Amino acid sequence: MKKHKLLPVKIKHGFAPVLAAVALLSAGCNRQSQMAPSTVQSIKTETEETSSVSIFAMDTIITMEAYGGEENAAIGEAESLLYKLDGLWSVTDENSEIYKANHSQGAATAISEETEQLVTFALKMAEETDGALNPGIYPVLKAWGLTTKQYRIPKEAELTDLLSYTDYRKIQMKNGDLSIPAEMEIDFGAVAKGYAGDLTADIMREHGVTSAIINLGGNVSLVGSSPDGQPWTVGIRSPYGEGNIGTLEASDCHIITSGGYERYFIGEDGKTYWHILDPENGKPADKGLISVTIVGKEGRLCDALSTAMFVMGKDDAEAYWKSHEGFEMILVTEDNEIYLTEGLEESFRLNEASQRIPVKVIRR
Repeated sequence: MKKHKLLPVKIKHGFAPVLAAVALLSAGCNRQSQMAPSTVQSIKTETEETSSVSIFAMDTIITMEAYGGEENAAIGEAESLLYKLDGLWSVTDENSEIYKANHSQGAATAISEETEQLVTFALKMAEETDGALNPGIYPVLKAWGLTTKQYRIPKEAELTDLLSYTDYRKIQMKNGDLSIPAEMEIDFGAVAKGYAGDLTADIMREHGVTSAIINLGGNVSLVGSSPDGQPWTVGIRSPYGEGNIGTLEASDCHIITSGGYERYFIGEDGKTYWHILDPENGKPADKGLISVTIVGKEGRLCDALSTAMFVMGKDDAEAYWKSHEGFEMILVTEDNEIYLTEGLEESFRLNEASQRIPVKVIRR
């Protein structure tokens, strides 16, 4: 892998907390919101115009702001849902459905409707991306220490052995039960927050909310436009260091970015090893991309594709986009170039500090 200078994720306070890869920069109003500390608690502020909350769930800080309609009820219901999903899908909580399936030694595990839909979608995307998205890669991720922060570089023989147990096609569901092989462990981190964003946005709409921001640790879901009727302005996190590489004007969609800077370590060999693994070899994906942003109407799709396109690399990602509908993308390469699909040509703007970076448009 090439050596890149990557800086740790930092959280900034204000109306637009920068979380992971994307950040809301402007909501077309003057209100300021505060983030909760990294504990499982919520801090609510309510005015005549809005209701907001910051919580810790799904291993990240989540912020929500809603305008119009029954915003207070929407925020409360969404908060309860997110805690519920966290309890269902955690890979470390012994009471979660995913943990129980991972430790069932191949026996069937009863799962909820939410988990069944999540697994079904993840397996569908695994097939459509030829395994670039693989929910069965979790044992390999653990071998790198990326789940425990006990970082290490596994030997080739160890990776080969672990990869033999990652065939997602062996995951089975029947009559509300989930079965996985005894040697396999599954993790839906590449789709879970996107799916949660879909469900949370649906709650907002059901309560008549006209404008809402849901930021699930950098996965941004937007309901409608900003309160003044203008598009939201969303900053795309720079993979080169602090700040944003550019901004995107958007409404009523999901914007999700994956990048090597999110979770990584520097090995004793001086190389950077990040958490997005290539399921073919069990090593950090190294196909020339350092950041992938997906924009679309379905959060779970954006989440899945942000990982899968990163694994595929620029050429295969471009080919996939040309043969599939429902999303746009921004690709940042290790050669310091930006490629964006034509649907974002008019809404994406480079920041002043990034003006020298070449931007190329991908057309069908």
